[in-house]
Amino acid sequence: MARTDAVMPDHAALLEAPAPSLARTLMWGFARVFSIVALIAAWEGLARSGQFTPFVLPSLSSVIERIWTDAISGDLAINTGLTVYRALVGFFISMVVGILIGVAMSRNVIANWFFDPIVSVGFPMPKIAFLPVVILWLGVYDVAKITIIVIDAIFPVIAATLIAIRGVERELIWSARNLGANDRELMWQIVLPAAAPQILTGLQVALPLSMIVAVVAEMLMGGYGLGGAMMTASRFADSRGVFAGIVEIAIVGYVLIKAMSVLRRRLLIWHQEAQEPTTT
Repeated sequence: MARTDAVMPDHAALLEAPAPSLARTLMWGFARVFSIVALIAAWEGLARSGQFTPFVLPSLSSVIERIWTDAISGDLAINTGLTVYRALVGFFISMVVGILIGVAMSRNVIANWFFDPIVSVGFPMPKIAFLPVVILWLGVYDVAKITIIVIDAIFPVIAATLIAIRGVERELIWSARNLGANDRELMWQIVLPAAAPQILTGLQVALPLSMIVAVVAEMLMGGYGLGGAMMTASRFADSRGVFAGIVEIAIVGYVLIKAMSVLRRRLLIWHQEAQEPTTT
């Protein structure tokens, strides 16, 4: 009987264990968004304090009202859709071509000899400098905007792929060779899965770059899109429109980055970084 009494408190402790865990989760969740909440509160407070005119700093509530008006009129959907379309098309082209070039450089001496100087020179330079050339050659429409996105976003993908494949453990390759794997099997079943985490890291760098360059290209080339809408609002001294564009770009960028993080976890479900840490 005494033994049963000794066991019961342990069961009670197990039943009560999730409560502190839930409280800790909520606390950390609030801590992660605290800086954003503080920034929003400071923005609204400063805008309503009278220290700034509505032209210099419109209130967040008026900016949200402007975003809602754009959503009702359909302008928000058109501009956001075009910007995301250009960014994603440029990103996917950069992903496919960049991975192919990185694989070729890692496996072929001639490809490495040809592309290595281009990557070494092109990676650190600001690729937006090519924008005037792109405009001269391709005009100011979607092809030109997507081209400048590809020029900017492809270099992180090439570098990440090259470094990842060269960093695959030699023991894995030797073991696969000893088991009779041919070149195709070695690449698809050993090298690429082992290099996938670093390649995806390169893609996570390329995606926000694609979004940034898409907005900048729209600002400089004009036309529809979030960047073009911001420049139009600026020309007409529409302060609320400019700040509305900033908020819209921030939200779209956040959604894209979070989507990429979820995709990374899905693709690397087998990898140790996707495993939940265990506690004792």
